Amino acid sequence: MNNQTGEKQSHIKYYTAGIVAFAIWGFFSFVLKPLHAYASLDILFYRVFLCTAIMLVIAITAKRRVLAENIQHFKSLPASEKRNNLMLNIGGGIFLTGNWFFFIYVMNHISIKATSLAYLVCPILTTLLAFVFLKEKLNRLQWAAILLSAAGCLLLSLGHLMDMVFSMIVALSYALYLVSQRRNVGFDKTLVLTFHFLVSALLLLPLYPFFSEALPTSMEFYIYIGIISVLFTIIPLFLNLYALKVLTSSTVGMLLNINPIIGFIIAVTVFKEHIDQLQIIAYSIIFISVIIFNIRPRLRKQQPEQY
Repeated sequence: MNNQTGEKQSHIKYYTAGIVAFAIWGFFSFVLKPLHAYASLDILFYRVFLCTAIMLVIAITAKRRVLAENIQHFKSLPASEKRNNLMLNIGGGIFLTGNWFFFIYVMNHISIKATSLAYLVCPILTTLLAFVFLKEKLNRLQWAAILLSAAGCLLLSLGHLMDMVFSMIVALSYALYLVSQRRNVGFDKTLVLTFHFLVSALLLLPLYPFFSEALPTSMEFYIYIGIISVLFTIIPLFLNLYALKVLTSSTVGMLLNINPIIGFIIAVTVFKEHIDQLQIIAYSIIFISVIIFNIRPRLRKQQPEQY
């Protein structure tokens, strides 16, 4: 009993990291909506470039010794592990880049509700992907929750097809990131995140001269980009990767529901986005499916979760 209690207490900090990360993202609309007049790609360009610059400075200065140790560790790995590690981290950068672009586009040009729906669906998609690729087990109640969520998505698509399409794209891109990074172990998380940003920056850099608008002159733009880069990107992503050191992809995926709950409340109460009866029913079905999925640990009180 004492061992179980100690194990649960040792996991509190990882749960806390995941909760704080997703709670921060729930308030993202407050700093992203003021930039709705700017192109989604421009917001993405400056966000990624600034994040990459900040993380490279941290890696080269504060993390110099750890960086040398991690490089040495990478060199010592067998060729197959080196290849797998590179694929995981390059893939992580690609998934993040796609997720950021689609999220910005959907929030500023579709609706905040659509982004909220994306992160209600994301835990289910994460669980399915973890089942397929990581062989994480699913019980009957979890399968029922997945089917119920799919039913809610189908219902929503009847009247709001484009909302559903964009929500699924946003959700899938982040679900792929969560699942891929569950296996990304053995390296310092700050340096892993730096590599992801670097991959993202290298992907976007060739596109910048052709797809960027005129250089923004408003100081307000750069202030918001700075806030987005540090408070809404670097900090929550680091906390997210930290949580994945111990918690399963499914567990972290479930914590993600904090994000859309906050975002949906803000969309309706602060930004006064319209919501019709069909949307209410569909959102409710998906939210109920999430609750059903989350009662799994309570049904297994006698069996501590395995990580």
